[in-house]
Amino acid sequence: MGTKFGKNRKKCGKKGDATKNVEEENSTLGIDDTNQRKIPASVMWYLSPIDRLRRLFSNPRDSKLMQWWALDGCKKGDGVLCQPFDAQQCKGFDVKYPKYGEDPRNERFSWSTDGMNPFDDRTSTHSTWPFLLSIYNLPPWSFMKRKYFLLTMIISGPKAPGIDIDVFLEPLMQEMEILWKEGVEMWDDLVKSAFTLRVIIFVTIIDYPG
Repeated sequence: MGTKFGKNRKKCGKKGDATKNVEEENSTLGIDDTNQRKIPASVMWYLSPIDRLRRLFSNPRDSKLMQWWALDGCKKGDGVLCQPFDAQQCKGFDVKYPKYGEDPRNERFSWSTDGMNPFDDRTSTHSTWPFLLSIYNLPPWSFMKRKYFLLTMIISGPKAPGIDIDVFLEPLMQEMEILWKEGVEMWDDLVKSAFTLRVIIFVTIIDYPG
């Protein structure tokens, strides 16, 4: 005899077996009264940026690119804005936090997010929010490449996270706090030595509703 589903219970087993009540799981937002289908709750996938930063510094070529901005040939001082480190905000940040700017390997990130519908699905019944970190230490011809984008989080659900987005951001903010205040030990394969990496989210790129 096949399995039968009711509103709050299900019958299973062969004929004559006792009916077993199965409580519904609390992992959904509720029940759609129209067709009795479960409405999926918002789901979050989180990818730690620390592990991928370790991978970048373990590659001598990538490690050299992460310090590109500090090379003497890149500091022209001609007043032309060619990279983020030419901006007055970056220069002012180094003046305010001189120890942070002493090591060119300390990272400056831009953080961006916006809602989207994947697979060209133009519907209002689903929303996906990716969260990306861009590495400003990289040269302009590299930091916008897909290889160096750090996808840290994806929020997927029937609607946008809205004002509850701070709940989803908690894991990322906790790691950013550790990277800013304490730092994380990394291995730099370019110089074959360990160092303490510190990170700051320097710029956020979002639209006004986001």
